[in-house]
Amino acid sequence: MNKFIHILKKLYQILDQKFITPISRAIYFLYEKLKNNPIHVEKFLNRPLTLVYISLALAVIVFLLVDSQVITLVETEAEILANEPVNVIYNKENYVVEGLVDKVDIILTGRKSALYLAKQLGEHEVILDLSDYTPSETPRKVKLTYNQTVDNINYKLDPAYVSVVIKKKESEEHPITYELLNENKLNEKFSVSSVSLDQTSVIVKGSRDALDKVATVKALIDLSNNKFTEAITYEVDNIPLVAYDSNGEVIDNVEIVPTTVSASIAFSTYKATVPIVVSTTGELVAGKSISTITIEGKTNYTVDIYGEKEEIDKIKSVPVTIDINGKGSGGALTQQVSIRKPAGVRSISESDVKVVVTFGDEKQKTLNITNIRSENLGTGLTVNRTNEDPISVQIKGVQSVIDTITEENISAYIDLANFTAGTYDVDIKIETTDPRVTYVVASKVNIVITGS
Repeated sequence: MNKFIHILKKLYQILDQKFITPISRAIYFLYEKLKNNPIHVEKFLNRPLTLVYISLALAVIVFLLVDSQVITLVETEAEILANEPVNVIYNKENYVVEGLVDKVDIILTGRKSALYLAKQLGEHEVILDLSDYTPSETPRKVKLTYNQTVDNINYKLDPAYVSVVIKKKESEEHPITYELLNENKLNEKFSVSSVSLDQTSVIVKGSRDALDKVATVKALIDLSNNKFTEAITYEVDNIPLVAYDSNGEVIDNVEIVPTTVSASIAFSTYKATVPIVVSTTGELVAGKSISTITIEGKTNYTVDIYGEKEEIDKIKSVPVTIDINGKGSGGALTQQVSIRKPAGVRSISESDVKVVVTFGDEKQKTLNITNIRSENLGTGLTVNRTNEDPISVQIKGVQSVIDTITEENISAYIDLANFTAGTYDVDIKIETTDPRVTYVVASKVNIVITGS
């Protein structure tokens, strides 16, 4: 009501400035010119009905001029109604329409008062009526219409036309699988042990072109759900379904019935306890070897690792590395070492450990070995040594360490990857995980490889 009163006051001020005051001045001017005229203008104007007739005539003239917009009380303005939804009318059960737009802009022009009413009244419904169209492979240009609520404005739609292709809707059945999302946000100690969907297939609807692109339909299970706090089975509803093509791209122009599924998701926690194995980089000063290695004060330190059972069972130890370059003569070496999770491990009980290394004088001894195994021999090939003479292995380390090593403790092998039939002299390798000991094998073993 306050806005309406304000508009009336503005109209009155404009009428007073533009019409009433100038007309009054004109009448006064004529009166001054004609007051001495013998026709007695003053007597004529003083008649009661004369002024009534003149006022009525002027009011009618002003009304006609304003109504026909020959005279505008305010300037023409424009308003934009952005992102107005489009109501598409067509047979959704039988047809698929490609090329539709979801939203348009409505540009309104007219007097400010009319624009105000146009913005406040109605739902500004934009309609794309395709009810009279039939399927065709040829694109059709169709005009959008706007349900205008005020007559004294002009409107324009952007876009005003759309080019659409109408196709017959078909349907076919597709099996569904599932995909786990946001696994990194799941409790690190948990893993998904099983997923059971409440149905195995769905109906996919769309044009024949779109259906031919569907390679798989997946239920997208979001593991970031805050309710997954225990290693138990959860019932999850409203899991969305998405269709993908053979390249893994989402296909948007198909309809999946139903649009969601439910699933039972079982979580488990699998743990294994494995030792930490220390390896070294760099070289000690000459004449020195590692005497002892302790982790958190223990010679055999273990950690707990969590993850999928199949992956965890493959892991026998967790490696850490320390740098010993130039060490050996200045007392014990202490390092705080970060532990990197091996592949397949979701969580580990420790993130870092303190490693203490002590050193002693290097000693050496020699052992003869005869048991040498072959690794990576090609399929269909056999290998034999040309003689069974023992091979000398030089062992270096502090005396207390090398004294415990016997021939049975040495794991020697030859790597025959990429070897074909023939006679070869092959280097002997020693498999070890103990950085306190160094093995040196000067000689090679002569072998003969034959095809089967």
